[in-house]
Amino acid sequence: MKRQPVAIIGAGRMGQGLALALSAAGTKVVLLSRRPRELAPPLVLHPGPRREAVRAAGLVLLATPDDAIPQVAAELADEQAVGPSQVVLHVSGVLDRRALRPLDASGAGLGSFHPLQTIVDPSAAAQRLAGCYVGIEGDDRALAVGQRLAADLRMHPVVLAADRKATYHAAAVFAANYSIALAGIAERLARSAGVPPEVAGQLYLPLMRGAVSNLELGPAAALTGPIRRGDVETIRAHLAALDPADRQLYRSLGLAALRLAREAGLETKAARAMERILTGPDEAETFSPGRP
Repeated sequence: MKRQPVAIIGAGRMGQGLALALSAAGTKVVLLSRRPRELAPPLVLHPGPRREAVRAAGLVLLATPDDAIPQVAAELADEQAVGPSQVVLHVSGVLDRRALRPLDASGAGLGSFHPLQTIVDPSAAAQRLAGCYVGIEGDDRALAVGQRLAADLRMHPVVLAADRKATYHAAAVFAANYSIALAGIAERLARSAGVPPEVAGQLYLPLMRGAVSNLELGPAAALTGPIRRGDVETIRAHLAALDPADRQLYRSLGLAALRLAREAGLETKAARAMERILTGPDEAETFSPGRP
């Protein structure tokens, strides 16, 4: 933030990315980590005691793994490194301000700031964060600072209720991590279908990019494929081709797609037939193409 220096504790990819993005926005940033790290240039770790660096910052960002946040908060409390004029935010998507409970007595504003973006290359963080959403949560001071921090990073803040963060973060996992997992399954199935390995990893990328671009219309409008069309025979063929574990996953995802298909206007008769196939007994052993 431009109004005050920022201390970032944790020099992983997100910590480094936030440090570089804030520095690019004109903010003085101090990066702290107890473990040696290979840092993206021009970042350097603060060489002096952590307490002095934290005390000098108006905002302290904890960019550590989730499990370490309460411990780091307790250490800062023991060191008396945080005072009432400061705000402390952690970047966990699932934890809320209660993870910072050891700092309650400090009088600092406490909350969380969770960028909804993946950071693989910290040097590209400023560009990747711009235009993205960020979940913010906490007390009034934490929310105000989170809003200003989002503005400095050109992000869109969304205020979250503390008791709903786990649901919000589970949705993020579905959107990002599980889409990657599904791409991995698609590659594996393509290879099992005889597609050369060097092609299988790229085969569905244009299709996935097109599907994601269609999401601008909303999930129901973006849905295409056999479930949206009510093509029962195609779904039966897919189920017959898959092993039991993949078949179970296909059924679960198919029912989720069917809800969208109904929303998009799939006629009732076709939707009921599709539901029977997706929830009925396993027909993999008896299916043959073209059966009635």
